[in-house]
Amino acid sequence: MSDAADAEMLPFVRAADLVASTAERPWLVESLWARAAVGIVGGAPKCCKSWLALDLALSVVSGTPCLGTFAVPTPGGALIYMAEDATATVRQRLDGLCRHRDLDLGALPLDVITATSLRLDLGRDQQRLAATVRRVRPRLLVLDPFVRLQRIDENDARQVSAVLAYLRDLERQYDLAVVLVHHARKNHPGGGQDGQSLRGSGDLHAWGDSNLYLRRHHDHLMLTVEHRASPALAPCALALVSGEEGEDTRLEVRHAGTPATPTGGRDDLDAVLLAALDRAAGPVSRTQLRETLRVRNERLGDALARLATRGLLTRAGDRWQRVPTAIPIPAP
Repeated sequence: MSDAADAEMLPFVRAADLVASTAERPWLVESLWARAAVGIVGGAPKCCKSWLALDLALSVVSGTPCLGTFAVPTPGGALIYMAEDATATVRQRLDGLCRHRDLDLGALPLDVITATSLRLDLGRDQQRLAATVRRVRPRLLVLDPFVRLQRIDENDARQVSAVLAYLRDLERQYDLAVVLVHHARKNHPGGGQDGQSLRGSGDLHAWGDSNLYLRRHHDHLMLTVEHRASPALAPCALALVSGEEGEDTRLEVRHAGTPATPTGGRDDLDAVLLAALDRAAGPVSRTQLRETLRVRNERLGDALARLATRGLLTRAGDRWQRVPTAIPIPAP
């Protein structure tokens, strides 16, 4: 009895004294990832999980929309470790993403761990990672992929939960979000929640505050979102796209309202181009129009010149907009 009385108590406070959540800004990436959330980016091999993780990191450090769509309310630093990719490959991908967004990679607070190996199941490596996080103080930590970051039995809930508990401790101690990239089983029968297809223990699915799942559906990717404390975003289609010469590869959201690729004659392209400019909130660059309409640069240039000659478009620098329809004023 005396031992219990002398034991150190657990810390506690009155419920009314708990710090309320920042409800006005609960997101790290709007609708995709909660602020200071841990979770999984999961999917079968070759489903662009690493591309999505890099897009998340670049968006957080630059404040530009993730996938060109999802806003970042409060930008901050990011720390990433890509265990399966050479550093030259990581640099090449980041350079392409930055060119597409007109960003200077050298000006961004994005740090890359270059260690040849990192074992989340080893105490020494846990201490090294914690020391790095303490030094860098990132808002986001990306670890890709889980299978290369440990040598435990992924089906053993006890071993898996110990590693996940360490990552949860990092999140709580340093107030950062943790993205853990993980593979799904190739032979999953389908149906049910996407998280149930993840390899290994069910603790991986249950651990996440925000989870993103990628799966192939015919010729495109489907992104499914889960949140522990917020409504989930409806599934949306993604595509891995590149420039005309294969450069600047990135993931993009294929919105339902995006105009279909014009396949008919020039009248078809003209109509779609005018409709796209009518929907725009202001002048639109030629690059944005080409990416929205999915047409060759030469065809787009011909259409722009044709419509400008007809007096339907006006140009200011590299941006185009509709000419407002004039309303005749009656003579007195």
